[in-house]
Amino acid sequence: MKLNIFNKLLLSGLFAGAFMSAGATQLASGTISSLPVEKASLTRNGDTMTVAMDLCLDSYRLKGKKAVLFTPYIVNGNDSVELTPIGVYTRGRWYYYQRKEHLLGGPNAISYRYSKHLDNLSYEETVPYRIWMDGSHVAIKSETYTCANCLAAEEILNLDARYKEFHPVVVYQPVEEVLASVDVVKTRELSGRAFVDFPVNQTIIYPDYRNNTVELAKIIATIDSVKNDKDVTVNSISIKGFASPEGSYQNNIRLAKGRTEALKTYVQQLYKFPEGFIKTSYEPEDWEGLRDWVVNSNIDNKAGILAIIDSNLEPDPKNTKIQTTYPVQYKFLLANVYPALRHSDYVIEYTIRQFTEVADIEALIHTQPQKLTFKEMMKLADKYEQGSDEYNDVFEVAVRMYPDEPIANLNVANAALNRGDLVTAGRYLPKAGDSAEAQLARGNYAFLQGNYDEAGEYYRQAAETLPQAQILYQEFIEAGY
Repeated sequence: MKLNIFNKLLLSGLFAGAFMSAGATQLASGTISSLPVEKASLTRNGDTMTVAMDLCLDSYRLKGKKAVLFTPYIVNGNDSVELTPIGVYTRGRWYYYQRKEHLLGGPNAISYRYSKHLDNLSYEETVPYRIWMDGSHVAIKSETYTCANCLAAEEILNLDARYKEFHPVVVYQPVEEVLASVDVVKTRELSGRAFVDFPVNQTIIYPDYRNNTVELAKIIATIDSVKNDKDVTVNSISIKGFASPEGSYQNNIRLAKGRTEALKTYVQQLYKFPEGFIKTSYEPEDWEGLRDWVVNSNIDNKAGILAIIDSNLEPDPKNTKIQTTYPVQYKFLLANVYPALRHSDYVIEYTIRQFTEVADIEALIHTQPQKLTFKEMMKLADKYEQGSDEYNDVFEVAVRMYPDEPIANLNVANAALNRGDLVTAGRYLPKAGDSAEAQLARGNYAFLQGNYDEAGEYYRQAAETLPQAQILYQEFIEAGY
């Protein structure tokens, strides 16, 4: 901004007095050149700033052949904007300036001929809002003239009317309610699928047959991953065997059942689990697996094959109809799809112990967060200061592991708002719940996007129950939004 006379006064040290941080509508008063100034305020209304004050002219006294020009300013540091000045003239000065056709302050100035019965002036002027006005205040400069160009004295009055820039404030939702909840039994499952090969029509496992070494090792590795973990207790193992649809249904019952029992025996011999620990079931023919493959394929006559699979035919006639109706496709399925339908699905059910020591939780939060309940993670969060890097880091992990927890979504969104990351905040706010803290966060999000009406409504809702929101909502209103 161009440096005007008022700026020069600032730089020369004539501008004195402390700037008082006050609300945008706080009233201020003072006296300049014996003119009382009352109820001064500086308010923002969206894209404009308004200065308002009462000049108490009814008690003003001007003696001798003088004229005084009062010029209000909006000031912030070296930036300022000059407002419409007010000139007050004694009788002689009034006629003098009239003859010269040069009233002080120019043609737009407000001019008064001094008398004993001047009315008070309720002054108000609105100018465009500029970013530098955040933190600005009102000042008045008086210039006393004893002749046309004879500046006899000048004075500056700093008023306590100051525009306070509005800054959204995030409020993290406390974790006390989560900490007071009942501990959850941490029952988990690990599942897998093994393709153990058997010689045709046999139900005996040969560990070195074809790819059995790899497939059996998959099962063993899965069991060991939990059985050897000091924090885990294995509760049970379930194995379900499947055969493919070719051959007779009765023989496939025998194969599915026998091969499942063979796998159970193999595992039991390795681990010596208690009786009944390994549960088994079987599916003679995996028609569901066949259907899934066809649905996701581009095989010719796809619709016709699916129609046969979904029909009410018994298993043997169903397989035969596919074979006779679509022999080319059946040959492909038999060679490339049916082998994968002979599989054993296994599920290991286990329980993870409860972690009561914060140190244990801290050791697991980044290495094995799957072992922790949401409540346990909140125990760790409670150790840190709200909004700290450590606090936010816990919630970043928590929201990944428990993506539907409102408090996790809210506090991650709050952390994003604090760093100005609106993209991340917008991703998590929809699942942040309906708490007052969540409404406040949505208000902050709307404000930072420039949606002031929407922001105000969210602030209003949050202010109904949240003390911090009540303060913020008041500041929002006072800032002119």
